[in-house]
Order: sequence, then C-alpha cells, then structure tokens
Amino acid sequence: MVYPGLGWVVWKDKKYLPDAMSFSVNYLGANITQVGLNFSRPAAQILGQYYQFIRLGFNGYKAIQYNSMEITKYLHSEIAKMTPFANYSEEIPNPLFIWYMKPEYAKDAKWTLYDLQAKLQQSGWMVPAYTLPDNLQNYVVMRIVVRQGFSRDMADMLLNDINNAVADLEKLEYPTQTRIAQDKNIEVKGTVFTHNAHSNAKK
Repeated sequence: MVYPGLGWVVWKDKKYLPDAMSFSVNYLGANITQVGLNFSRPAAQILGQYYQFIRLGFNGYKAIQYNSMEITKYLHSEIAKMTPFANYSEEIPNPLFIWYMKPEYAKDAKWTLYDLQAKLQQSGWMVPAYTLPDNLQNYVVMRIVVRQGFSRDMADMLLNDINNAVADLEKLEYPTQTRIAQDKNIEVKGTVFTHNAHSNAKK
C-alpha cells in the first residue's frame, strides 16, 4: 500500500539521524528542526500516502493486513492439499508464500511449474515460477502475493483455475519443452514477470 516511486526512511532514534540532514530555523519564537530529502520529483505520491494514513489510520491498515493474511492462510492450506504440491514453509509471516512440486511427483510428470504458470496466464493470473537463489537453485517454486482487494471469491477462482490447469497438464501424452529442458539441466529463461511470457530454453 505504498505508491510507486515513494519510499520512507525511519530512524530508530534521533541520535542515529545525521546532523548534516537537519535544518533548524527560529520561527515565531521557537526553534524548529526539520529533515528533508529533496529531489526534483512531484509530491503527489507523498500527499496520497498522507491521505491514506489519515483515512485508514492504524485500525484500517490492520484490518486490511488481517484480511490479506486470512486469505493467504486459506490459499496456503488448499494448495498443500493438492497432490502435486508442497509448501516451502509452514510459517506465513507475510501475505505471500511459495510452493514447489513434490520430487516424487515431479520425476514422472510431463510438465513443470513453468507450464503451470503459462496455463494460469491464459486465465489472467500472474503467478510466477522461478528458481531459488544459489545453493537452492535446483528448486523451482511458484509464488502467490495476496494484495489489498484480493477477495475470498478470487482465491476460490484461482484455486479452481490451478486445479483445472493441473488436470489439463496431466492429460499430456508427451513431455513439454520446459520438462525436456529441465531433464537436460538447461536453464529455463524468460518466464517471470513478462506480459507475453513464453518458456524459452537457453543454455
């Protein structure tokens, strides 16, 4: 819930704030100190964020995050019930989580999570598949981020589309290109966060 192009800096204590960033003036009989990070940028995002703080307040933000977390927990538990998948972690500290294909299931599957990503894109969902960082790069995972406004009805629609996509992929007679690439240890590129993503296997 932060506008694009806007960031905030919070200092734990005034003693950590560099003196060079403070500007003091004597104004109407009082010494006023302020801190500014000035750039040649519009202030619309800052004003918009101020408005959100005033309109929602602490309880408003809390209610939004609570709703997001409840839907995340629901998606997390439902995906764990699907035969091909396992959640990467049982803990959900934020309204997002990742899951992967069970090794015992993946070894006989004719498809990969990249293929599932492509199928979900056909239904309008952006659910990225990607490898984890170094030392875990053999894990291909998918990620869900539950944003503000994502309802329980939408969660059920997504789960239904995942189940339908898996059912279609299970009907494949031959392995997909991404499965062939994965078996040959060829890295799959160009599948994440692109609006016209197609799986391209590259060495």
